[in-house]
Amino acid sequence: MKKLFIILMLMANQIHSNTENQGSQVAYLSGGCYWGLEELIRLIPGVLQTKVGFSGGHIKNASYKEVSRGDTGHAESIKIEFNSKKLTYEDLLFHFFTMHDPTTLNQQGNDKGTQYRSSIFYTNEEQKNIAHQTIDLVNKSKEWVNPVITEVIAFSNFYPAEEAHQKYILKNPDGYSCHFVRKFDFTK
Repeated sequence: MKKLFIILMLMANQIHSNTENQGSQVAYLSGGCYWGLEELIRLIPGVLQTKVGFSGGHIKNASYKEVSRGDTGHAESIKIEFNSKKLTYEDLLFHFFTMHDPTTLNQQGNDKGTQYRSSIFYTNEEQKNIAHQTIDLVNKSKEWVNPVITEVIAFSNFYPAEEAHQKYILKNPDGYSCHFVRKFDFTK
């Protein structure tokens, strides 16, 4: 009887765990220096986990030093795991478009170079379609004076940055960030 109870409890825990993971999705975004952007994204309700790294380039296992040169094709990006039952992909993108200037080419604040470009790396056709629809809504809202030039490209790779860069602003509260949340309403 005790064995049966233990087996039933293990099965119940597995079902609960699988149910929780069903709402989990992953997004890959870049919008300038990943330090400040990660900190703001990390605080969005529904975001489960963030990791900074590099996406979209041609060098495997890229390091911060390599990407900083600006010739790897990589963008400083963020892997975002989120609960899609609490935060839709569209709402995540709306947040993203308030945290950085998606109308500047290869630049955020003082940071210049292709590694600081605004990008959405989609992992499936649904994310691709939502990204394009969201950009259309952002442009129609006229909250940004200039049109959004964020690239929407297929996800190909993500290489985590060194540990010193993970949760950088949390570890270094006075650290550099050119990101802040604007009070835009893209749905009006």
